[in-house]
Amino acid sequence: MKSRTIPYLLARFFDGISSGMFMMALPWIMLLEEGMGFFVAITALVCTSLSFVFTPFFATMIDRHSRKTILILMQLAQATTALMVFITYYNDLQSHWVLAFAQLIFWLSNDLAWSCNNAFTQENYRQSEYAKISSYQEVVMQVTTLGAGAMGIILLEHWSMLEFAFLATFASFLSGLCYIATPYTRQFSPSLKEAFFKQLVASKGIFAKQKRFYTFLALSCLSYPVLTFLVKLVPIYFAEQDISGSWFATWKMSYGLGALLSGFLIARLLARYNHENAMVFSILAMAIILILMGSYLSPTLIILLTIVLGFFNSYNRIARTNKMHHVIAMEERGRVEGGLKLFSTLVQSLSYVVIALLSYLQLTALGFIIIGIVLLVAGVMMLQLKKGSDLLDLSLVSNKSS
Repeated sequence: MKSRTIPYLLARFFDGISSGMFMMALPWIMLLEEGMGFFVAITALVCTSLSFVFTPFFATMIDRHSRKTILILMQLAQATTALMVFITYYNDLQSHWVLAFAQLIFWLSNDLAWSCNNAFTQENYRQSEYAKISSYQEVVMQVTTLGAGAMGIILLEHWSMLEFAFLATFASFLSGLCYIATPYTRQFSPSLKEAFFKQLVASKGIFAKQKRFYTFLALSCLSYPVLTFLVKLVPIYFAEQDISGSWFATWKMSYGLGALLSGFLIARLLARYNHENAMVFSILAMAIILILMGSYLSPTLIILLTIVLGFFNSYNRIARTNKMHHVIAMEERGRVEGGLKLFSTLVQSLSYVVIALLSYLQLTALGFIIIGIVLLVAGVMMLQLKKGSDLLDLSLVSNKSS
């Protein structure tokens, strides 16, 4: 396991640094130019919309091609894009259109790489290794997130786009090399004779044969839109209450600390507790935490509770991912990831509408309780789905991992 894991985790580390720093710098550099707020918002909307459109196609690609090759190509795409930005700025040919294009490429390639990494992990590790590699992955991801955030606070004030582009090019290149060096054993041979669009349409049948199970997983996926909802809601609420930006920075760090703690403990938790029970408990715990936040609205309490929220958000996500590692057929994993991502992206978009409406009505503080109630309902529904007959029809499971 060690020979596979070290280069793989290094690849994830360099990818996290590259994407984290570059995606933070791109909108910031654009916003330094007066009157660019609308352009930045439209760019983010275009990226989100295209991500939604391309998700089914990306998902099918994952099930048709080598997952390692896809991960390498994504790093090559990011390194090339960052190099293009570096060359443009080095020659004083700055353009916000170039930065918007770079943001789009990084956005889409990160989406594909995230889903592909889950499928790659399932395929390249044994079932007995899933919990341990999940722990390593979470620690690396949170360390890079916290590191990129800490460096960003300092470097955004001193670096230009030239330095950020060089860092992204170099880090993406190193990530690609580490992926190349990662040993990879393909566990199945996809049938490329089947037409791409026929395989894409077949995704519907995958979900139809296990409706209760995939509904359960989809409800668990609500934890991601909740996180993106809070990332938008908290700064708006803090600004309305004249709470300084340092509180928001501390809030973001507190979530990362909670998730990092989960990474250190997750192997033991997965070995001790049932995956489905872990998901239900985490969703209900997050619901209670959010309702408490909305009831007291103290910045200090919000930050302290966010540490616990970050822990359970991470625990829920990893438990869901590991459950999928164990029971979903490897040759279907990409399309399952794609279907769940479509659901979470749709909910995420709707949540932004809710934030805009609450802000317009000057009821921003209600956002915490509203999203808490949504999670509470989701948790109760998950409990109901677990009752009665088995959540998963094992006769339809064809996972060949061992």
